Amino acid sequence: MRKKFIAWLVLFAILLPISEPSLAALSEAESAAAAADYQKYCALCHGADRQGYLNDHAPSLRSESLIRSGFPTEIKYTIGYGRRGTPMGAYSEEMGGPLSRAEIDRLARWLKDQVGVEPLHLSTEPVSGDIDLGATIYAGHCAQCHGGQGEGVTAPAIGNPAMLSLHTDEFLKYAIENGRDGTEMRAFRETLSADEINGVTAFLRTRATGWVAEQPALQAPPKSDRYILNPDASAPDFKLKDGRYVLSEDLYRALQDKRRMVLLDTRVTSMWQMAHIAGSVPIPYYYERYDQLVADLPDDGTWIITYCECPRAAAESVNERLREFGLENTAVLWEGIQGWVTLGYPVSVGQTLAEQTSP
Repeated sequence: MRKKFIAWLVLFAILLPISEPSLAALSEAESAAAAADYQKYCALCHGADRQGYLNDHAPSLRSESLIRSGFPTEIKYTIGYGRRGTPMGAYSEEMGGPLSRAEIDRLARWLKDQVGVEPLHLSTEPVSGDIDLGATIYAGHCAQCHGGQGEGVTAPAIGNPAMLSLHTDEFLKYAIENGRDGTEMRAFRETLSADEINGVTAFLRTRATGWVAEQPALQAPPKSDRYILNPDASAPDFKLKDGRYVLSEDLYRALQDKRRMVLLDTRVTSMWQMAHIAGSVPIPYYYERYDQLVADLPDDGTWIITYCECPRAAAESVNERLREFGLENTAVLWEGIQGWVTLGYPVSVGQTLAEQTSP
């Protein structure tokens, strides 16, 4: 298990070197640029004031505990590579996202400066504990908010591969002991013994077993002349919910019937690379060239369907911009892609290098 964990870190070290960013103060221009990046890429879920829990259970980024224990490595990795299995996509260019290494470094430093704390530099040594005891403690104290399998209910998902592979045992233990100030996550250092906290930490680490690190191979998004699905077919007859939303079953039926439409995936592009509804075009919520996009989209009443993960925040923001530009036949997928998958409808999954080189 420890070898697999180290293998993950080696892979990520290759993709995104984790040399500590300069602790020198950001210049006024750098700070302004980082603040703009935050509003563009992060505020939708984490909140304009970093308050958190606006969408997708995204945590508060005001928390001194989080920033103190997570800067720089965990914060940079989370921004760069996301948390697979959650709506937090990867924002690194290497993963199909919009941010360079320097921009991720700058954003991480800006987040630290906003909270005004110095990093702890926690140990990378493993924490030993009684896993069975930890499972019992987790079920009694953690599952209500984080989910029985760490999937996240009212608190962030903590059982997904990316989170557990990018964060050290001491980072997890620090959160359990000290909580996350400004959130519902309280400090357990006074209610749980040291053995119990070590046990929960060790139990969480066992969620990392069985994972295989694969280097992604990015797909090329459809060109503008292929935005329209089934261009020679008739339009679907959607009955919209509340005048704006299309249900998964109706969209699936229209796709099966090969109806004319456009599908826009409004998540960060790395999420589209990972899995998307076949035929969709990645137009992330932070996209700015709407004049060009509208010029590439049909203006003849063709249905344009947007979808995202959470299930609707990003899709609604793009939908509203399209309507502002005069496109009226637009709708948002009600359940989002997670609901789409949960209902059993198919997605197109990107290839890995291993799959591409297989005979």
